[in-house]
This record gives sequence, structure tokens and C-alpha cells, in this order.
Amino acid sequence: MQLSRLKYDPSAVLNFFDQGLAAMGALSERTWHDRLEIIAEGRAAALWNQQGTMFAGELRFAPPDAAMARDAGREVFPGCPLTFRLAEALRPTPMPLERLVLADASPPRPPDPAVAEKLWRGQFPETARWRLLAPFQASFHFSLLALVRCEVQAIDQHWSLRRLAVSLPDGELDENLAVGIPFAQVEADAPAQMEWPAPDPAHWSGLLEKALERDLADDIAAIRARQENSLRRELDRIDDYFEKYEEELSARAGHSGSENVKLKTADRLAAAKTEHLRRREDQVARHEIRIVPQLDALLMTAERAWYAPLETQRGHAALPVVARFVPRSRRWTV
Repeated sequence: MQLSRLKYDPSAVLNFFDQGLAAMGALSERTWHDRLEIIAEGRAAALWNQQGTMFAGELRFAPPDAAMARDAGREVFPGCPLTFRLAEALRPTPMPLERLVLADASPPRPPDPAVAEKLWRGQFPETARWRLLAPFQASFHFSLLALVRCEVQAIDQHWSLRRLAVSLPDGELDENLAVGIPFAQVEADAPAQMEWPAPDPAHWSGLLEKALERDLADDIAAIRARQENSLRRELDRIDDYFEKYEEELSARAGHSGSENVKLKTADRLAAAKTEHLRRREDQVARHEIRIVPQLDALLMTAERAWYAPLETQRGHAALPVVARFVPRSRRWTV
């Protein structure tokens, strides 16, 4: 899900800089309602210079409707590079994996087999048979949530902040969890019998990449449509130019009986075809869409689920599976 952008508030951003720079060891003092005096060195000073040498100066937090010229090193405004640098500098390295257990809002009893079978058939219509091989047993289902800053580089650049939730281990998007996690009830302590999945960065990276592609699908489709229209106009313009240029060269060669003119015209036509192809390829490259994600936070959640060994049938072959039923989402994970 895409998170709504906060309205730019100079006072709130000033407080963010004041507290963030203090956390990195810098000295700061609010000298006016929109001014912050700063003395920084090392990691904090690296926001202004890569060497981390001492920086002393005053930051001005401009109102959103200010029309004056902006100084990106001394002013903070909507989209200011300093704000991005500070946010990235405050992010812990390596990134911690937070864990929490969701409180169980439903009664602690297994699902009715008839209901479980109906949900299974709706989720896996290709299976022709469903039979419990053993009674349901209490278990846990795990999900991975990620906070992702996403930059889409196209003719126009697009930025968004997204919260993704994927089911483990199948990687299915869990939109309800992504929307509801800020309001979720949390258990204070994890149950003693629960074992958290071992971190698997390579596998999780693939799951989050696919989830981000699905979450961005509608936005990318709209961007791609604009890109294709723009590319079509540019290619038509280039094709029209070189088509007329080649016709003009051919006409000149046809009106001349000189062999030398015909040889030069042939060379020019060959050069024009090469340049024509180069310009088309250049426009295609200019209209590429690049997605640059930046992971800002990771959270693993655990919630009550029901484990069951099942026997299903796909085609004419029996297919035993081990599955978990998640009461919150009323879906199976295999």
C-alpha cells in the first residue's frame, strides 16, 4: 500500500532536524521560529561535506509557498536533499529486524472442516479432492512487513513511500495486514513454544521485489502509457526527418550524372542510416522506466494459525500437502 504524504510543515521539519542532529552528536539551537543554528562534525557534518569536517551555520526552514531562490545547503524546503540525507543517516546499519506477536482476536478453536474445505477450494480451484489426514493443531503463521521508499525514474520522477506485507513462506501480498498493522493489538511476550523463522535475506529480497512489482503495477501502467506516447512522438519525428533527408539526397543524386556525386551520396545515405538508428536507440534509452527502491524498515509478525496435513488431488495424482490456515485472513498457506 502507498502511504499518504505528510503535508510540509516547517515547524515539524525543524523539530525533526533538531532531534535528528542531536542524536548524531551535533549542537543545535533554535534562534527563530524558522531558523536553526548548527555546529556539527563527523557523521552529522557529512550531511554537508563528505569529509565530515566541522560545519557551522544556520538553516532556514522556508514556508511551502516561498517563491525566492533556494539554497539547498542552507535552506530546508519540500523535497530538500538535506532531509533525505538526514533520514538516511539516522537509519541504523545494519538494519534491525523487529519482531512482534499479534494478539488473537478470535476464539482459540480450530476452524470447522467444512468451512476450511470451502476456503481451500476457492483458493486452489485446480485441486479436485480435499481430506484432512489429522486433526488441526495450533501453530503460528509469519509475515514480513517492509517500509520501502520507492523512486520511479521516467520522463518525470515519482517518489512514494510504501508499506508491503508478504506472507511467509509463499510471498503472497497481505494488503489487509499492511493497512491494519498500525492498529493491531500486540502480545507483550512471545509464547515460549514459538520458533521464529531464521532470517533469509536472499529469499526475502526476491519476495519483496515481486511484491513491490505487484504493488506498483497500476502506477507503472499509467507511467508506461505516458512514456509510450512520448516515445512514439519522438520516433515519428526522427523517422520523418531522416526519411525526408534521404529522399532529398536520393533526388539530388538522380539529377546528377557525376559518378563522384553518386559515391558521396551513397556515403551520406549510409551515415544517415547509422545516425537514424543511433537516435532511435537514444530515445528508447531515454524513455526507459527505472525503479529504485530503498528499504527503510523490516518487521516480522507472528499470529495464531492452525496446522494440518491434507490430502488433495491434482489431475489423477494424489497430492499430500502440509498447510496452515490463518483465521485473520481466512486463507491457506502451503
